This record gives sequence, C-alpha cells and structure tokens, in this order.
Amino acid sequence: MPTFNTVLVDKDPQHPRIARLVLNRPEKLNAIGNTTPADIRHAVEWAQAEDEVHAIVVEGAGRAFCAGYDLGEYAEGRSQADHPCRQEKTPWDPMLDYAAMKANTEDFMSLWRCTKPTIAKVHGYAVAGGSDIALCCDLLVMAEDAKIGYMPTRVWGCPTTAMWTYRLGALRAKQLMFTGDTIDGAQAADWGLANFAVPPEELDAATLKLAERIAGVPRSQLMMHKLVVNQVWLSMGLEQSQMFATVFDGITRHNPEGMWFRRHAEVEGFKSAVAWRDSGRPVPEGDEARALVAELEARLAQARAASAPQR
Repeated sequence: MPTFNTVLVDKDPQHPRIARLVLNRPEKLNAIGNTTPADIRHAVEWAQAEDEVHAIVVEGAGRAFCAGYDLGEYAEGRSQADHPCRQEKTPWDPMLDYAAMKANTEDFMSLWRCTKPTIAKVHGYAVAGGSDIALCCDLLVMAEDAKIGYMPTRVWGCPTTAMWTYRLGALRAKQLMFTGDTIDGAQAADWGLANFAVPPEELDAATLKLAERIAGVPRSQLMMHKLVVNQVWLSMGLEQSQMFATVFDGITRHNPEGMWFRRHAEVEGFKSAVAWRDSGRPVPEGDEARALVAELEARLAQARAASAPQR
C-alpha cells in the first residue's frame, strides 16, 4: 500500500470494493498540514487506479474528522518564515497566495473529480478547511453530535472550494458565512447538507451500509452518473466561484483584519485568537486593526530582542 505523511489509504479488509482514506493526524484532530492536500490527492489517485475499488470512504482518525488548517503552522508562524499564504513582505503578492491555495483546493477537489463515489464519514468536527474536505466528497454521513462549519468567515478566511452555496443554497449558505456558526449533524441532515445523521455509535455501520450498496453498482454506471451530476455544478459556474473564493481567501489573510488575527496569534497564541474570533466579540477592523497590529509587532520585536543571545 502507498504511504503518506498525513493520511492512510487501503481497501477495507472485509469489503475490498470499498477503499478507506483516513486523515491521520489524530494528535492534532487531523489538522491540515503542509503535505495533507497532496497526500489526499495521491491517495485518491491510488484508489482511482484500483479496479476492485468502487467507492471511497473518507474519515478521520481519533476524535474528529478534521479541525481545519493547522494554525500552529499557518497562524502562529512555526513553519517557514514567509509562506505564500502568510507573507511578511510588503506589498504582498496576491498571486503567490492564490497559486498555493488553489493547489490545495485542486487537491481537495480530487475527491469530487474522482470517477468513484466518495463518502465523508464525519464525527467530532469537520470545520474550517476540514469542512472543505468533507464537502468535496459526493455524499456526507454525520454523527448527530458532530459539528460542521467555517468559523474563519468571521476573520482570516473564505472557503476556497465555494461548496457551501452549491450544497445548501444561497439563503442558508449566507447565514453560515455571515455568522461563522457551526451546525450539528442533525441540523445538517435537516438542511440537506448531510445525506443523513445517526447516533455516534451507529456511524460506522450506517456509512458502511451506504458504501456497500453503492459498491455493488458497476464502475461505469457510477462514473456516468457522477459525471452528469458534476456537470450541472460546472455549468452553474463552480470553477469560477472557486477562483473568486481563493483570491478572496488570500485577501482575508493579508488585509488589516487578517494581519491583526495573525499578529494576535503570534503574540497570544492561536487559541486566544480563535477564542476572540468565535466569541462574537467585534473583530477589530480598519484603522483600529492597523493600530493593534503596530502594538503587537512592537511586542514581538521586544520579545525577540530579549531572547537574542547576549554578546
């Protein structure tokens, strides 16, 4: 079997017509690291190439499906100093950001473009970038108490896959995008976002039952039906929506509000920044955000000076 840094993939031992793609960073609630998007794409390509496989179940190891991007890397700045999605040079280059995030989006969309049905089995959390992964799957089965949503729409994010409107319709998509609220599996099923929701202890069996039913259909039949339905969304402008969303996502991370969130995370830690964002407390904007950025940058400079080796 192929091996990857952040995901596992194999045929189900008892049901080899079903592939299991497991997001495998349980110690971080399967947060998206630098290699995760490409790992997902390569795992999908492996399953696509296996003739015996007819359906793919995507799930998360441990306590969650996926808690979004790893803010330790993307917000606190523990990874490379000038990541395209967290640029320090000014003026920032939006197309460098776009190229990096569009690559991630295309990797997630491999789940949607794969000719074999993909089923997201969601427990715990599928939030922020984790919801992008879940919504790129064809079908969604959730535990009733699982949470799904995109909290960074309040600050520092725009869902690059643009799937919310296509999955929910404009009215409910706007509600979630304007508030950054999450909904549980039961509500997701009621709204038509999830195919169905079940008690947590029944999630494995319910997902397997659906996957087995699908896996009995010839691959060519599954492929034709998936292509027809996908073409409807393409005709509605899905790719154009994703282009706008990915450009706007970069703007949210480099405008005054996004820079405030980043600097707050660097000084106080990402948990503090996320707590402010999700609390409903007004997010600093415009000149207020710029002033706070200057204060936070001064504190960062003082901290670096204090930790510098003495000569």
